[in-house]
Order: sequence, then structure tokens, then C-alpha cells
Amino acid sequence: MKKKFIEIIAIIGLLVTMIPFGNVHAAGANTSSNDQSLAKIQKKGVLVMGTSPDYAPYEFQTTKNGKSVDVGMDISIAKQIAKDLGVKLEIKNMDFDSLLVALQTGKVDMVMAGMNPTPARRKSVTFSNIYYQGGQDIVINKKDNKIYKNKDSFVNKTVGAQTGTMQYNMAKKQIPNVKVKGFDKGADLILALQTNKIDGIVMEKPSAEAYVKNNSQLSLINGNFNLSKDESSSAIAFQKGSNTLAAAVNKSLAKIKKKDLINKEYLKDAGSHMKTNTVDTSMWHYWKYFAKGIGYTLLISAFSVFFGFILGTILAFMRLSRNKLFKAVSTAYIEFIRGTPLMVQIMFVYFGIGLVVNIPALTSGIIAVSLNSGAYVAEVIRGGINSIDKGQTEAARSLGLSKNYTMRYVVLPQAIKNIWPALGNEFISLIKESSIVSIIGVTDLIYQLKIVQSDTYRGVAPIVVAMLLYFVVTFSLSKVLSYFEGRMKHAN
Repeated sequence: MKKKFIEIIAIIGLLVTMIPFGNVHAAGANTSSNDQSLAKIQKKGVLVMGTSPDYAPYEFQTTKNGKSVDVGMDISIAKQIAKDLGVKLEIKNMDFDSLLVALQTGKVDMVMAGMNPTPARRKSVTFSNIYYQGGQDIVINKKDNKIYKNKDSFVNKTVGAQTGTMQYNMAKKQIPNVKVKGFDKGADLILALQTNKIDGIVMEKPSAEAYVKNNSQLSLINGNFNLSKDESSSAIAFQKGSNTLAAAVNKSLAKIKKKDLINKEYLKDAGSHMKTNTVDTSMWHYWKYFAKGIGYTLLISAFSVFFGFILGTILAFMRLSRNKLFKAVSTAYIEFIRGTPLMVQIMFVYFGIGLVVNIPALTSGIIAVSLNSGAYVAEVIRGGINSIDKGQTEAARSLGLSKNYTMRYVVLPQAIKNIWPALGNEFISLIKESSIVSIIGVTDLIYQLKIVQSDTYRGVAPIVVAMLLYFVVTFSLSKVLSYFEGRMKHAN
């Protein structure tokens, strides 16, 4: 047993050392003496911007001509920058937590997400000049107006903030004995506040005002935080050392500031879109969002089931093989995949392998979910084969059947019948687990749910719709699987 364990660890170590991490430094740390950041963008003719469209009025989504589009102050600024550079603007949406990783791994050229240029962030990325200065407020339930007056009112209380933001760290440092809960999306924070999971939300002033203006149950107080210039400002992030690109962008920002376009045009335009979103907040009005989400969820699940089953079958036979190398590789793979979270695997495929090969988010999601499913399917198939009595194999061989024919016509048919319910459970679980791909910006059902929450300022209704859609899909699949299970029993 000890020898087998050592073999598994050795195989895993070999696989890890084969991963080409050599370009990590090159991808994320251009030197100023050889900075081609601006030249590369002008050569390809596209400026790729990373953002998290759940932070009105900075960036959010609205429906135009039946299509979901990104709008907001940051989007308007980015369009002007791309115009000044003479290139097209491409926007990649993902969770806020993933934005700087995407920047450092070359998935995006710049990040605009109402990001504060804190000293800690400046160590790993290059920032533009500050383009907007707001402030930090606290959103509370209106019924609590008499209880909370400023940040000092939240001592020994629980506040929420977006994970990975300056607001999260600021609340921890400046409010004594406070418990800070992190959430990925602004809509999740509002829902947590209204369901009394938290007592307040530390949020940048423009976004806080947007939520309060569109939700009569909320109120806003000045947190009176001790803020440096960086902590109350927003800037654009670039890969470390992208000085030529930052300089060119700073010229655009200077022009925008001189004409006061943010106050005169961009914020007003964002406000008009926010009003449009709240005219009709019924879930039926957003049916296209949910339809798109369920479509991507089914697409990811279908491909992952197909490739996962093929990979699982191969791994199962490798683990049952008498070949020690095949057995060791299969065992190492299965144990490693089952021992690491799917979310980490998705991020590794998209960001890690993306250092060498630029894989689109949807493709990365399908690959990661397929690789994960294959490990579990392998164990189900192996267990099914081992469940067949050895006497069946011996009888078939005594009748003159070859080893392959015995497996194909005697063992496998019985094994599949035994493992069918377990395989069905794995496929149903895969549909639900595939929702994790939303962290890299794949517009599956969960991603669309978050967008609808952000656009409508409604927390519970979109969740209910998503739950019902997942139930319809999984219940339908379970009925189909039960039908085929009955056919197998009848055939027997």
C-alpha cells in the first residue's frame, strides 16, 4: 500500500513539473525598456477590457434590441479610449475576483471595474491616472435609520462587502470587532442585507446611491471612513510594466476630464439605462436572459457528459489493466481530480493553461467540467465491472470467447445495467455543478441570474426562476434515465 501511494505521488509530481509555467513571468512583467504593450494592441486592432457588470453606475447590463449589452460610466470611458487608440473595444465579463488574474495571465489588456488603486494592488499591476473620485458609504435597511449613523455604529455587528475589494479590507481595519462577510456580487449583498444576514454594506458611493435610488427599502449613510486618495478613487489597471499603454490611456483620460464628460454625459447616460432597467422588473421581461443561460448550461452539460463518459471509460479500463504504468497514471489522475475543487480546476484551465494557449471561457468550462466528470465516471464504471461475478467471465472464456468479446458481450452489458442509476446521478449532478463556470464569465444560468439581480435590484425572484428551471431540466432528465432503466429491466 505504501509503495502504491509513493507511485501515485510520483506520477502527480511528474505531471505538475511538465506544465509549462515558464512564461508566467514573461506574461505578467514587461520591463519598461522593452515595453510593447501599446504596439501589440495597435497591431491586433483590439483592446480587450475585463470587467464585472454588476456595479452600477460603473458597469452593468441592459437590453438593447433584444440583446444584453454592457453599459455604464466605465464602458463609456473604455469606448472613448479605444476610439482614441484607433482600435476596437472587446469586453470580457467575469467575477471581480478573477479580473486581476485575467489581467496578469494576458486574458485582458486592461481592467475597469470601479477599481481602487491601492498600494497592495500597485505592487502587481500598473494603474492609470485616477479618472473618478467618489467615496465610501454604507447601505442599510431604511427601518434601521435610527440605529446606524456611521461606521462606529457597526461595532460588534456584521457588515458585507464585495470579495477582493478595498471596501472589504477597509471595513475590517476601521470598524472594531466587526464581522465582515464577503460576497461576489452586489446583488448578493443587497439580498443578504434585506434578509438580515448582514447589518450593512460597505460600498463605493456611486454604486450605493444607485441601489438606494432604485430600492425604496434601502437607505444610505456616510461611513466617515478615513480614506487616502487611492481609497476613494477609481483607476484603470494594466499588466505590470505596461507603461506605453498606460501613457496613451492617460492622454484619453485627460481629454475626458478636461471636457468633464463623466459628469456631463457618462453618468447621465448610465442613469438613463438604470431607469430603463427598473421600468419593468418582471421576470418575464427578462426571459431572454434566462433562456440564454439555460441554453449555455445545457450545452456545457451535454458536451461534458459526452467527453466525461469517454474519458471515464478509458480511465476505468486503464485502472483495471495489468499494465502498472497505465494503472498508476489512471489512479493518480482520479485521486488528484477528486481531491481538488472543481472551481480551482476551472480557473487552472482558463488562466493557467491559458498562459500557453488562449482558450475561450466557454471551451475552458467544458474542458474542466469534462475532466472532472471523467474521474467520477471512471470509478462508477470500474465499480460496475468489479460487481460482475468472476464466474461469468470464466464461463464465457470456457465457451471459447476471447477476453475482449467476453468484456464486450458478457461483462459490460451487465455492468451498465448495474451502474445506470449511479451514472444517471452523476449526469444530473453535472448539470448543477456546471454552474461554477460563471466565475470565468461563461453566461450560464447562474451568471444570467446574477445579471438580472443587478439590473432589476430584485434578489429573490431571479433565484426562484433559476431554481425552477434547474428543477425542470433535472427532473426531465431523471425521467428519461428512469425510462431506459425500465427498458433494461424489461429486456432482462
